[in-house]
Amino acid sequence: MKLTRRQTLVLAAGAASIALPLRLRAQAFEQPKFLYGFPAGSSGDIACRRVAERVGGTAYAKNAAIVENRPGAGGRIALDGLKSSVTDGSVLAMSPFSCTSIYPHVYKKLSYDPVADFTPVSISAIMHHGLSVGPMVPDTVKDVRGFIAWAKANPDKANYGSPAAGSTPHFLGALLGLSQNVDIKHVPYRGSVPGLVDVMGGQIAAMFCPAGDPLPHHRAGKLRLLATSGKARLPFAQDVLTFAEQGFGDLTTEEWFGFYAPAKTPAAVVAAANAAINNALKDKALIDGLGVVGLLAQGSTPDEMARSQRAELERWGPLVKRIGFTADS
Repeated sequence: MKLTRRQTLVLAAGAASIALPLRLRAQAFEQPKFLYGFPAGSSGDIACRRVAERVGGTAYAKNAAIVENRPGAGGRIALDGLKSSVTDGSVLAMSPFSCTSIYPHVYKKLSYDPVADFTPVSISAIMHHGLSVGPMVPDTVKDVRGFIAWAKANPDKANYGSPAAGSTPHFLGALLGLSQNVDIKHVPYRGSVPGLVDVMGGQIAAMFCPAGDPLPHHRAGKLRLLATSGKARLPFAQDVLTFAEQGFGDLTTEEWFGFYAPAKTPAAVVAAANAAINNALKDKALIDGLGVVGLLAQGSTPDEMARSQRAELERWGPLVKRIGFTADS
């Protein structure tokens, strides 16, 4: 039977759609690398590693990805590394949105352009931030208002740590101080882990950081998690009220971690990486594992991630201006 021209074109298109995944699979990377800009052991690091373990055997990767921690500069070192990486998609970086949506308002000369230098691949997890206090703060302080009252009565001790200067937790602490007219000094760290060690050791009073990081210590009674920043309570920390429930609705924020590729990475490779990451995020063991460290597994399309990045960029501009912080301040 002789085919019409239209039938031939339809068949050709169908064959191409079937062949595309095969071509991508043939080009799958042997072992891609995921960069992460904060120390090993933090909740974000765990999320990155859980995804890395599950991208093997896909059109994107033959084997699990290698995770390389490049802590420092509030996550910027990892993104600097991604910017200078090859653009074939074999190297991705997982970053909180603060590095691409808040830092442009903080650094006059940011070493990367968050739009021009990177290609969004997929959101991977949602985190709520939390305020926790240690033994420097009396056991009678059990909520945010109690902490504010203590800070006003003890100005020489009133301080809080954050994973980095210019990070979302840093600004949540600054906004709390501004709204309550109390000076709570900020102490920046290189990630949550060293700051929490100092909180539990009594070197600093409090810590603003991803809520999953202090959660095990809260459960063990080594510190007290006073509030979380989500719209609703964390499903695995139902005993902890949100800031909004305690009358501090302006501190409501839900930050995401997302994977980026270098700019000019081929669209087909971005699509393959997106599919591999989103498939990994459906794994029940991964979902449960992230829940243990206070994270909610959530994927996205590249466009959804890009739109959210723009929305957060617009939201945080006025807030950073109100706080008055710059990298030079």
